[in-house]
Amino acid sequence: MEEGKDKRRTDSTSLPGSFTVGAIALVFLIIGYQAAVFIHHAATVRLAANRDRPDTVYVIDSALARRLVSEEMPGQAGHDAAVIAGNDRQSGIVVRRNAQHSAVAKAAVPRRVENFRFNPNTVSLEDLQRLGFSEKQAQAIDNYRQKGGRFRRPGDFAKSYVVSDSVFARLEKYIDIPKLDLNKADSTALLDLPGIGPWFAGRIVSYRESLCGFSSIEQLLDIKNFSRERLDGLRDLVTLSKPEPYPLWSLPEEELRKHPYISSAEAHGIVLYRDHHKKEALSVDGLLKAGVISESHAEKLEGCAIANPGA
Repeated sequence: MEEGKDKRRTDSTSLPGSFTVGAIALVFLIIGYQAAVFIHHAATVRLAANRDRPDTVYVIDSALARRLVSEEMPGQAGHDAAVIAGNDRQSGIVVRRNAQHSAVAKAAVPRRVENFRFNPNTVSLEDLQRLGFSEKQAQAIDNYRQKGGRFRRPGDFAKSYVVSDSVFARLEKYIDIPKLDLNKADSTALLDLPGIGPWFAGRIVSYRESLCGFSSIEQLLDIKNFSRERLDGLRDLVTLSKPEPYPLWSLPEEELRKHPYISSAEAHGIVLYRDHHKKEALSVDGLLKAGVISESHAEKLEGCAIANPGA
Protein backbone atom coordinates (compact mmCIF):
# COMPACT_ATOMS: atom_id res chain seq x y z
CA MET A 1 0.00 0.00 0.00
CA GLU A 2 2.83 2.39 1.00
CA GLU A 3 4.72 1.46 -2.15
CA GLY A 4 1.79 2.57 -4.31
CA LYS A 5 1.57 5.90 -2.51
CA ASP A 6 5.31 6.56 -3.08
CA LYS A 7 4.94 5.81 -6.76
CA ARG A 8 2.01 8.21 -7.12
CA ARG A 9 3.98 10.93 -5.24
CA THR A 10 6.96 10.54 -7.58
CA ASP A 11 4.76 10.70 -10.67
CA SER A 12 3.04 13.87 -9.45
CA THR A 13 6.32 15.79 -8.84
CA SER A 14 8.21 14.86 -12.04
CA LEU A 15 7.97 17.05 -15.19
CA PRO A 16 6.12 15.66 -18.21
CA GLY A 17 8.44 14.49 -20.97
CA SER A 18 6.78 16.75 -23.54
CA PHE A 19 7.59 19.84 -21.42
CA THR A 20 11.26 18.93 -21.24
CA VAL A 21 11.46 18.37 -24.98
CA GLY A 22 9.73 21.69 -25.62
CA ALA A 23 12.13 23.58 -23.35
CA ILE A 24 15.15 22.10 -25.12
CA ALA A 25 13.64 22.94 -28.48
CA LEU A 26 13.07 26.57 -27.37
CA VAL A 27 16.70 26.94 -26.30
CA PHE A 28 17.92 25.65 -29.66
CA LEU A 29 15.45 27.94 -31.43
CA ILE A 30 16.83 31.02 -29.62
CA ILE A 31 20.41 30.01 -30.37
CA GLY A 32 19.53 29.38 -33.99
CA TYR A 33 17.79 32.76 -34.31
CA GLN A 34 20.77 34.64 -32.91
CA ALA A 35 23.12 32.78 -35.22
CA ALA A 36 20.87 33.55 -38.19
CA VAL A 37 20.81 37.27 -37.32
CA PHE A 38 24.59 37.36 -37.05
CA ILE A 39 25.08 35.51 -40.34
CA HIS A 40 22.51 37.73 -42.08
CA HIS A 41 24.23 40.91 -40.87
CA ALA A 42 27.65 39.66 -41.91
CA ALA A 43 26.34 38.62 -45.32
CA THR A 44 24.61 42.00 -45.79
CA VAL A 45 27.77 43.90 -44.97
CA ARG A 46 29.77 41.66 -47.28
CA LEU A 47 27.36 42.15 -50.18
CA ALA A 48 27.21 45.90 -49.59
CA ALA A 49 30.98 46.09 -49.52
CA ASN A 50 31.22 44.11 -52.75
CA ARG A 51 28.73 46.44 -54.44
CA ASP A 52 30.65 49.56 -53.41
CA ARG A 53 32.29 51.31 -56.32
CA PRO A 54 36.02 51.86 -55.86
CA ASP A 55 37.08 55.41 -55.13
CA THR A 56 39.82 55.45 -57.78
CA VAL A 57 39.72 54.13 -61.36
CA TYR A 58 43.03 53.88 -63.24
CA VAL A 59 42.67 54.45 -66.98
CA ILE A 60 45.61 53.71 -69.26
CA ASP A 61 44.15 54.72 -72.62
CA SER A 62 44.73 58.48 -72.92
CA ALA A 63 41.81 59.23 -75.24
CA LEU A 64 39.35 57.30 -73.09
CA ALA A 65 40.66 58.94 -69.97
CA ARG A 66 40.30 62.44 -71.43
CA ARG A 67 36.75 61.67 -72.56
CA LEU A 68 35.80 60.48 -69.09
CA VAL A 69 37.32 63.55 -67.51
CA SER A 70 35.49 65.87 -69.92
CA GLU A 71 32.18 64.22 -69.02
CA GLU A 72 32.62 65.16 -65.37
CA MET A 73 31.32 68.56 -64.32
CA PRO A 74 34.29 70.82 -63.47
CA GLY A 75 34.43 71.62 -59.80
CA GLN A 76 31.84 69.00 -58.87
CA ALA A 77 32.41 67.77 -55.32
CA GLY A 78 33.75 64.25 -55.09
CA HIS A 79 35.47 64.16 -58.50
CA ASP A 80 39.05 64.79 -59.47
CA ALA A 81 41.47 63.99 -62.29
CA ALA A 82 45.23 64.28 -62.63
CA VAL A 83 47.89 63.46 -65.22
CA ILE A 84 50.36 61.09 -63.60
CA ALA A 85 53.10 60.74 -66.23
CA GLY A 86 54.48 63.30 -68.65
CA ASN A 87 52.75 66.05 -70.57
CA ASP A 88 52.23 64.42 -73.98
CA ARG A 89 48.83 63.19 -75.13
CA GLN A 90 49.84 59.56 -74.71
CA SER A 91 50.52 59.93 -70.98
CA GLY A 92 48.62 57.77 -68.57
CA ILE A 93 45.88 59.49 -66.61
CA VAL A 94 44.24 58.69 -63.30
CA VAL A 95 40.54 59.43 -63.09
CA ARG A 96 39.39 59.59 -59.50
CA ARG A 97 35.71 59.29 -58.60
CA ASN A 98 34.81 59.32 -54.90
CA ALA A 99 31.86 56.93 -54.74
CA GLN A 100 28.91 57.04 -52.37
CA HIS A 101 29.64 54.05 -50.19
CA SER A 102 26.90 51.90 -48.77
CA ALA A 103 25.66 53.08 -45.39
CA VAL A 104 25.60 49.47 -44.23
CA ALA A 105 29.23 48.97 -45.16
CA LYS A 106 30.32 52.24 -43.57
CA ALA A 107 28.41 51.47 -40.38
CA ALA A 108 30.15 48.13 -40.10
CA VAL A 109 33.58 49.79 -39.96
CA PRO A 110 34.41 50.61 -36.32
CA ARG A 111 35.07 54.30 -35.78
CA ARG A 112 38.32 55.31 -34.17
CA VAL A 113 37.65 57.33 -31.03
CA GLU A 114 40.19 59.99 -30.09
CA ASN A 115 40.77 62.10 -27.00
CA PHE A 116 42.09 65.67 -27.30
CA ARG A 117 41.43 69.08 -25.77
CA PHE A 118 38.44 70.89 -27.23
CA ASN A 119 36.08 73.79 -26.61
CA PRO A 120 32.50 72.48 -27.01
CA ASN A 121 31.41 75.97 -28.12
CA THR A 122 33.71 76.02 -31.15
CA VAL A 123 34.73 72.43 -31.93
CA SER A 124 33.92 71.42 -35.51
CA LEU A 125 31.50 68.69 -36.56
CA GLU A 126 34.40 66.64 -37.87
CA ASP A 127 36.26 66.84 -34.56
CA LEU A 128 33.10 65.96 -32.62
CA GLN A 129 32.95 62.73 -34.62
CA ARG A 130 36.63 62.14 -33.91
CA LEU A 131 35.74 62.43 -30.23
CA GLY A 132 33.29 59.57 -30.61
CA PHE A 133 29.98 61.24 -31.47
CA SER A 134 27.93 60.03 -34.40
CA GLU A 135 27.15 62.37 -37.26
CA LYS A 136 23.63 62.96 -35.93
CA GLN A 137 24.89 63.58 -32.39
CA ALA A 138 27.47 66.07 -33.64
CA GLN A 139 24.78 67.84 -35.66
CA ALA A 140 22.51 68.02 -32.58
CA ILE A 141 25.29 69.72 -30.61
CA ASP A 142 25.89 72.17 -33.45
CA ASN A 143 22.15 72.91 -33.75
CA TYR A 144 22.12 73.85 -30.07
CA ARG A 145 25.01 76.25 -30.65
CA GLN A 146 23.44 77.73 -33.78
CA LYS A 147 20.32 78.59 -31.76
CA GLY A 148 22.41 80.59 -29.29
CA GLY A 149 23.15 77.84 -26.78
CA ARG A 150 26.40 78.11 -24.83
CA PHE A 151 28.38 75.68 -22.73
CA ARG A 152 29.71 77.86 -19.90
CA ARG A 153 31.06 75.02 -17.79
CA PRO A 154 32.03 71.39 -18.50
CA GLY A 155 28.94 70.35 -16.56
CA ASP A 156 26.75 72.15 -19.11
CA PHE A 157 28.13 69.89 -21.82
CA ALA A 158 27.21 66.87 -19.72
CA LYS A 159 23.57 68.04 -19.68
CA SER A 160 23.27 67.69 -23.46
CA TYR A 161 20.96 64.77 -24.23
CA VAL A 162 23.43 63.34 -26.77
CA VAL A 163 26.29 63.21 -24.24
CA SER A 164 26.06 60.01 -22.23
CA ASP A 165 27.53 59.69 -18.75
CA SER A 166 30.23 57.34 -19.97
CA VAL A 167 31.25 59.66 -22.81
CA PHE A 168 31.37 62.68 -20.49
CA ALA A 169 33.47 60.74 -17.97
CA ARG A 170 35.97 60.05 -20.77
CA LEU A 171 36.02 63.60 -22.15
CA GLU A 172 35.62 65.74 -19.03
CA LYS A 173 39.34 66.32 -18.49
CA TYR A 174 39.75 67.34 -22.15
CA ILE A 175 37.05 70.04 -22.10
CA ASP A 176 38.69 73.45 -22.39
CA ILE A 177 36.30 76.41 -22.12
CA PRO A 178 38.34 79.66 -21.96
CA LYS A 179 37.40 82.08 -19.20
CA LEU A 180 36.15 85.53 -20.17
CA ASP A 181 38.60 88.35 -19.53
CA LEU A 182 36.66 91.14 -17.82
CA ASN A 183 39.30 93.68 -18.84
CA LYS A 184 39.04 92.86 -22.55
CA ALA A 185 35.52 91.55 -23.21
CA ASP A 186 33.07 93.82 -24.99
CA SER A 187 29.44 94.17 -23.96
CA THR A 188 28.31 91.49 -26.41
CA ALA A 189 30.72 88.90 -24.99
CA LEU A 190 29.62 89.79 -21.45
CA LEU A 191 26.07 88.73 -22.32
CA ASP A 192 27.27 85.10 -22.27
CA LEU A 193 27.75 85.33 -18.51
CA PRO A 194 24.86 84.14 -16.30
CA GLY A 195 22.84 86.98 -14.80
CA ILE A 196 24.30 89.60 -17.15
CA GLY A 197 21.85 91.34 -19.43
CA PRO A 198 22.37 94.36 -21.70
CA TRP A 199 22.12 96.86 -18.81
CA PHE A 200 24.74 95.19 -16.64
CA ALA A 201 26.97 94.50 -19.65
CA GLY A 202 27.00 98.20 -20.48
CA ARG A 203 27.61 99.18 -16.85
CA ILE A 204 30.53 96.77 -16.54
CA VAL A 205 32.22 98.24 -19.63
CA SER A 206 31.74 101.87 -18.53
CA TYR A 207 32.84 101.12 -14.96
CA ARG A 208 35.92 99.33 -16.26
CA GLU A 209 36.83 102.36 -18.37
CA SER A 210 36.50 104.72 -15.41
CA LEU A 211 38.82 102.46 -13.37
CA CYS A 212 41.28 101.95 -16.24
CA GLY A 213 40.57 98.26 -15.79
CA PHE A 214 39.44 96.00 -12.97
CA SER A 215 42.08 95.11 -10.41
CA SER A 216 39.76 92.72 -8.58
CA ILE A 217 36.59 90.86 -9.47
CA GLU A 218 35.15 92.17 -6.20
CA GLN A 219 35.02 95.63 -7.78
CA LEU A 220 31.93 94.48 -9.66
CA LEU A 221 30.06 94.83 -6.37
CA ASP A 222 30.55 98.61 -6.61
CA ILE A 223 28.23 98.66 -9.62
CA LYS A 224 24.71 99.64 -8.64
CA ASN A 225 22.46 96.63 -7.88
CA PHE A 226 25.26 94.15 -8.59
CA SER A 227 24.67 91.60 -5.85
CA ARG A 228 27.01 89.12 -4.21
CA GLU A 229 24.81 86.32 -5.56
CA ARG A 230 25.30 87.59 -9.12
CA LEU A 231 29.05 87.78 -8.59
CA ASP A 232 29.26 84.24 -7.19
CA GLY A 233 27.31 82.98 -10.22
CA LEU A 234 30.02 84.06 -12.65
CA ARG A 235 33.17 84.05 -10.50
CA ASP A 236 34.52 80.77 -11.94
CA LEU A 237 33.81 81.88 -15.51
CA VAL A 238 35.91 85.04 -15.65
CA THR A 239 39.52 86.12 -15.32
CA LEU A 240 41.36 89.45 -15.20
CA SER A 241 44.31 90.47 -17.30
CA LYS A 242 46.63 93.09 -15.83
CA PRO A 243 44.86 96.47 -15.88
CA GLU A 244 46.38 99.68 -17.15
CA PRO A 245 47.80 101.71 -14.23
CA TYR A 246 45.56 104.68 -13.37
CA PRO A 247 47.44 108.01 -13.88
CA LEU A 248 46.31 109.49 -10.56
CA TRP A 249 49.22 111.94 -10.37
CA SER A 250 48.94 113.41 -13.86
CA LEU A 251 45.26 113.65 -14.78
CA PRO A 252 43.54 117.04 -14.69
CA GLU A 253 40.86 117.71 -12.09
CA GLU A 254 37.92 117.20 -14.49
CA GLU A 255 39.20 113.72 -15.39
CA LEU A 256 39.87 112.73 -11.78
CA ARG A 257 36.21 113.44 -10.98
CA LYS A 258 35.17 110.61 -13.31
CA HIS A 259 36.87 107.99 -11.14
CA PRO A 260 34.27 106.14 -9.02
CA TYR A 261 36.47 106.38 -5.90
CA ILE A 262 37.19 110.12 -6.17
CA SER A 263 34.61 112.80 -5.42
CA SER A 264 34.66 116.28 -6.95
CA ALA A 265 36.05 117.80 -3.74
CA GLU A 266 38.67 115.06 -3.51
CA ALA A 267 39.70 115.62 -7.13
CA HIS A 268 40.33 119.29 -6.38
CA GLY A 269 42.27 118.38 -3.24
CA ILE A 270 44.44 115.85 -5.11
CA VAL A 271 45.49 118.51 -7.63
CA LEU A 272 46.41 120.93 -4.83
CA TYR A 273 48.26 118.19 -2.92
CA ARG A 274 50.43 117.07 -5.84
CA ASP A 275 51.20 120.70 -6.76
CA HIS A 276 52.70 121.25 -3.31
CA HIS A 277 54.59 117.97 -2.87
CA LYS A 278 57.54 116.37 -4.57
CA LYS A 279 56.84 113.36 -6.77
CA GLU A 280 58.59 110.94 -4.42
CA ALA A 281 56.24 112.01 -1.60
CA LEU A 282 53.04 111.37 -3.55
CA SER A 283 51.03 108.39 -2.31
CA VAL A 284 47.46 107.37 -1.51
CA ASP A 285 48.45 107.06 2.12
CA GLY A 286 49.74 110.63 2.01
CA LEU A 287 46.41 111.81 0.62
CA LEU A 288 44.61 110.05 3.47
CA LYS A 289 46.85 111.51 6.17
CA ALA A 290 46.45 114.98 4.69
CA GLY A 291 42.68 114.61 4.82
CA VAL A 292 42.35 114.95 1.06
CA ILE A 293 40.41 111.70 0.59
CA SER A 294 38.15 109.64 2.83
CA GLU A 295 39.25 106.43 4.48
CA SER A 296 36.82 104.33 2.42
CA HIS A 297 38.06 105.85 -0.85
CA ALA A 298 41.68 105.46 0.22
CA GLU A 299 41.09 101.76 0.88
CA LYS A 300 39.52 101.30 -2.54
CA LEU A 301 42.24 103.25 -4.32
CA GLU A 302 44.87 101.14 -2.62
CA GLY A 303 43.28 98.13 -4.33
CA CYS A 304 43.64 99.73 -7.76
CA ALA A 305 46.65 99.73 -10.03
CA ILE A 306 48.05 103.27 -9.64
CA ALA A 307 50.75 104.62 -11.94
CA ASN A 308 53.97 105.77 -10.33
CA PRO A 309 54.19 109.55 -9.80
CA GLY A 310 57.14 109.79 -12.15
CA ALA A 311 55.49 107.78 -14.96
